[in-house]
Amino acid sequence: MAGQYFEQFEIGVTRRHDPHRTVTETDNLLITTLTHNPQPLHLDAEYAGATEFGRIVVNGLFTFSLMVGLSVGDTTLGTLIANLGYDEVVMPLPVFVGDTLRAETTVAEKRASKSRPNAGIVIFTHRMYNQRNELVCKCKRTALLQRLPQ
Repeated sequence: MAGQYFEQFEIGVTRRHDPHRTVTETDNLLITTLTHNPQPLHLDAEYAGATEFGRIVVNGLFTFSLMVGLSVGDTTLGTLIANLGYDEVVMPLPVFVGDTLRAETTVAEKRASKSRPNAGIVIFTHRMYNQRNELVCKCKRTALLQRLPQ
C-alpha cells in the first residue's frame, strides 16, 4: 500500500507525483466518447481549427481525472474510505494533444472526523502543469481517510 493514513499527512507538505504523462489523441477520443460528449472542440479537427485555439482542445475531464489519478499512489491508495467532494476546480489554460503533464499535491487542511473515530478528513490541493510549467488545472479534494490501525 502506497497511500498514507490520516495521521501521516502534514499540513503544508507538497508532493510531486510520478509518472508524468504525454497526452495522446486516443486519450482525448476515449474520454470524450466514453462520456458521450459531442463537443466538436474535442472531436472535430476542422471545427477546432477554426476556433481561437487553432486545433483540438483536450477534454477538461481528462485533465482533471489524470491530475487526481496521478496523486492517488502518493496520497490515498489503500487508505481512502471515500472522496467527499471536489471544489474550486479551475482550468486556466487549455491542454493539447502532445502536452506532457505532471501533477503535485499540497496538504491544505486536516481534521479528525466527528462521526467516525477511525477516520480523518484531509483536504488536498491538486495542481497539474504542462511541459512549460504552466498551470492547466487545479482543485481541492476532500477525502475521508483511515486512521492508523491500533
